[in-house]
Amino acid sequence: MPVALAIFLRQKGLDCQHVLDVGLRKASDAEIPRYAAETGRIIISKDDDFFYLASVPTAQFRLLWVRRGNCRTLALLRTFEEVWPKVEAALNAGEQIIEIR
Repeated sequence: MPVALAIFLRQKGLDCQHVLDVGLRKASDAEIPRYAAETGRIIISKDDDFFYLASVPTAQFRLLWVRRGNCRTLALLRTFEEVWPKVEAALNAGEQIIEIR
């Protein structure tokens, strides 16, 4: 996801980190969920691999799974702005995987 999304979420008052912020730019798909679980973070990704990892009953991280096709950053930010109340409700309800379209 673009760095602009992390900045956008921070501007909404959320404690958001981009993988670049924490030295995970070249991390494997297994390392990122491990980091998320250890730090209580939620992964935001379009990557199907994270969906499969989060679907395992023993998964210890949560996922915002972005299902939008390729789009410009501004369109992605608009989508997050529109769906954020529903995302927050799903997070508060404890959902493991939240799909964003």
